[in-house]
Amino acid sequence: MANESVSVKTDLDSHSDYSLQLNRWLLKPIGIWPASPCTPRRDKIVSYIVNAICYSFMTFFLALCLLYLFLEDDSFHIKMRMIAAFSHWFVSIANYTILLLKRKDIRRCFEYIEKDWIRAMNERDRDVMLKNAKFGRYVATSCVAFMQGGVLAFCFITALNTETIRVGNETRIVHPLPVLVYKKLIDVNKSPTNEIMLFAEVFSLFIANSTTVGVFSLSAVLAAHARGQFNILMLRITELVNGSEKPKKTTTFNDIGMLVEHHLRTLNFVSTTEEVMNRIYFLELLRCVLAISILGYLILMDWDDREVKKLTTYFVVLISICFNMFIMCYNGEIIAEQCNDVGDVIYMTNWYDLPDKMILDLIFVIARSNVVVEITAGKIIHMSVSTFGQMMKTSFAYLNMFRQMTMR
Repeated sequence: MANESVSVKTDLDSHSDYSLQLNRWLLKPIGIWPASPCTPRRDKIVSYIVNAICYSFMTFFLALCLLYLFLEDDSFHIKMRMIAAFSHWFVSIANYTILLLKRKDIRRCFEYIEKDWIRAMNERDRDVMLKNAKFGRYVATSCVAFMQGGVLAFCFITALNTETIRVGNETRIVHPLPVLVYKKLIDVNKSPTNEIMLFAEVFSLFIANSTTVGVFSLSAVLAAHARGQFNILMLRITELVNGSEKPKKTTTFNDIGMLVEHHLRTLNFVSTTEEVMNRIYFLELLRCVLAISILGYLILMDWDDREVKKLTTYFVVLISICFNMFIMCYNGEIIAEQCNDVGDVIYMTNWYDLPDKMILDLIFVIARSNVVVEITAGKIIHMSVSTFGQMMKTSFAYLNMFRQMTMR
């Protein structure tokens, strides 16, 4: 018996680690992974150093990008590319800051997940949780592959090219930077400044991308766990109510209490998730709308040049952004529906066979399920598939506005 209990505990720990493993891989290298009370002091100091390095690289290139936008007189096409880069760094810095400020709440969410694996009563509950954990990892992996793959591919394709420039009587061969910088502050047309700035810029974009994919992977894993808990709750409700019809089987107050506790625990988890993510969702929606419109504009403007590598990169990043925005909205809608489905599941059971007092207890659960805990963007926009459609319409409206501005 002792060996069996140790084996079960080991399996639960591995499943809990499986749920959070991808988040740890993404958040720990950039210093956002929340520390636990038993984290060594050395690891905390290393995390603070990583935070300072990440902030330094992102804010440095954000400033260079801003200087170029205001002080360089360039074409509208180039300005649009710079605005896209500026928004990417700006929102990444803001999200990085929010994740640092919300580390305690993120740790609470992780503790919820770890305890829920321990509280799983039987193999069926663990199978439901594992199924949703796999779905969360699949979505998170897709976000990483599309986002990192698209942006880094653009960086490397640009960096591997060379261009010849003349400075006075001297001819130089330099590597173009993925994002232009204010050259009057830093002369990137000479070696080794060109190579150093190229490496630093790619590293800065990698940090910004890691923050973005960290946000979406965290969102996917937390939403998947919430769906798993609601599924388990609805299975337990059906089992409890319909099982009361069996001979000598009665539903006790303690059984109802366990359901209510599980329901409130899941709602608290969703509320904590919403508290962590709502500001991030708001910023990401704004960034996605702007990025989709600008990428669409760049594709239209560069289409005649037939630069396959550049257009392919644009399309990959565009698909990635649309996919990320859809996942955010879809997660919000599914969680809202499942909050409400708890009451529907109770009504669809044979509740009329229960004692009168137990029926009244279930009515309270139905009433609470009607008060839906919604995932929002900045406490303003409810995340749903309808919101995704509205954001896409807004993106294409801005795209049309950019085209009109160019045609003039």
